[in-house]
Amino acid sequence: MPNEIDATGRVAVVTGGASGMGEATSRELVRRGNRLAVLDINGPAAQQLAAQLRGSGGQVLGIEVDVTDRAAVDEAFVRIRNELGPPGILVTSAGVFGYAPFTAITSAEWARVLDVNLTGTFHCCQAALPDMIAHRWGRIVMISSSSAQRGSPFAAHYAASKGAVITLTKSLAREYAPHGITVNNIPPSGIETPMQHQSQAAGFLPPNEQIAANIPMGHLGTGADIAAAVAFLCSDEAGFITGQVLGVNGGAVL
Repeated sequence: MPNEIDATGRVAVVTGGASGMGEATSRELVRRGNRLAVLDINGPAAQQLAAQLRGSGGQVLGIEVDVTDRAAVDEAFVRIRNELGPPGILVTSAGVFGYAPFTAITSAEWARVLDVNLTGTFHCCQAALPDMIAHRWGRIVMISSSSAQRGSPFAAHYAASKGAVITLTKSLAREYAPHGITVNNIPPSGIETPMQHQSQAAGFLPPNEQIAANIPMGHLGTGADIAAAVAFLCSDEAGFITGQVLGVNGGAVL
């Protein structure tokens, strides 16, 4: 199995791992020799991807998990430890988007977006860290958004949740560096995903051509672009990189 960066065979967990950037990351981490747990609120999709990757020789679990449900997250990590081993890699890709004028955002919608994007990330990091601390090695990569870097009109709740994920990244990086754990952040922009297509269909985002016109590289990125950056940050070679925000955006945010 090709493994350009390292062949550690560690246990990786990807939340939101059955679609979009999460799916691409799941595929890449297995391709590089890691055992994998795909966590996704869409249980059938997680199990289907896991079965497909097992068919290619990977050791993969697909688990239905709502990251806002702490008991379900803890239960999933118990299963991961029992069936794959202690997790050493965590990629938090689960997320939801919200779109509304600021004054029209309801308290319930504000809470929902923060609950998934921020509190869900908190739950998964807390569940994964004890094993990383025990083994004095760990890699956490949180997926945020360029909205957190430049703001996002009509999506203030989404941008705020992702901005908090960036500051959570930096806080955990400083706290857990003495334990051999790195914590980094990737804020994508201009990546073609199912969530983007849904937002375009609802009229929240312009068509691809208009988006690409504002990207210096002149085209949209793919989940594979995110997956490659995640895989590097999860490698042994990236052991002196922590607390960083690595934009994968074709130059759209400098």
